[in-house]
Amino acid sequence: MTRVTLLVLLAASTTLLAQNAKVQPAPRGSDGKPDLTGVYQASNRRGPEWDAQTPGAAPGQPADPAQAAVNTAQREAIPFRPEALKRAQEILNRRSVDDPAAHCLPQTSPRITPVSLFPIEFVHTPKKLAILYEYLWEFRSIPIGGSHADDADPSFIGDSVARWDGDTLVVDVTNFKAGGWLGGGFVHSDKLHLIERYTRVDRDQMNYEVTIEDPVVLTKPFTQRNSLMLREGARLREYSCLENNLDPKLYEKLLVDPSTFIRKPQ
Repeated sequence: MTRVTLLVLLAASTTLLAQNAKVQPAPRGSDGKPDLTGVYQASNRRGPEWDAQTPGAAPGQPADPAQAAVNTAQREAIPFRPEALKRAQEILNRRSVDDPAAHCLPQTSPRITPVSLFPIEFVHTPKKLAILYEYLWEFRSIPIGGSHADDADPSFIGDSVARWDGDTLVVDVTNFKAGGWLGGGFVHSDKLHLIERYTRVDRDQMNYEVTIEDPVVLTKPFTQRNSLMLREGARLREYSCLENNLDPKLYEKLLVDPSTFIRKPQ
C-alpha cells in the first residue's frame, strides 16, 4: 500500500467517523419511551439547512425526484375512484384556485406535515402529545392511551388519539368534516381515516408515515412517508393567514388574465 493510498483511506475513515459522531440516540422520557419534543422540518438533511420539494405534475402522482431539490417525501400514487380522479383533474386544470387554504381554512396533518418551508413543534409528555404547526397557525392536542371522544364534533383536523407500538407513537385520526384537501387533487369525504406513525430514530431524525383510508374517494388505502429533521434553535413564528389573504377571489383572475398579478406603477 502506497503512502498516498494510506492517506486517502485515513482521510475517508476520519470523515466517516465524524459523520457517525453526529448521529446521537433519541432522548427518552420518564416513561422510557422516545421523547418527541423539539422543532422539526420536513427534510432528509441533518443540520440547519432548509429545503423544498416540487409538486407532482398530475393528479395523485408523486413528484419526479429529478425535478426536486430534495425528495423528502415517499409517496404512492393516489388510488382514486374514477369520479374522484375526474375531480382531481378539474382541480389541476384550475390551478387549485379553489383551494380552501386560500380561504384560511384549517388543513389536516397529511397535507401540512410534509410542508418543508414551515417548522413544526412537538411538545411531548407521557400522557399527551401537542403538535404546533407554524403553517396556518394550527395545533393538535393528542391524548396518549386514551380513546376517541364521544362528544367530538366533525372538524377540519379530526379527532386524534395515540398509543405506543414499541418505540413508535401511533396516532389514530377520525371524525372529519367532508371537503378538505390533502394535495394532488384529493378532496376527502367524512369517511376519511388516518393512521399516523411517528418514530424518532435518533436525536435528529423522526420518521413520519401515514396510511390514508377513504372508501368514498379511494379504491384502497395508500401510504405516505417522509422524514422530519430536528432544527435545534428554530422557533415558530406567527402565521396570520387572514392578514395576507385579503382577497382570495383575486387568484381566480389568474386563469383569465395573468397580468392581474403584475404590479402597475403608481
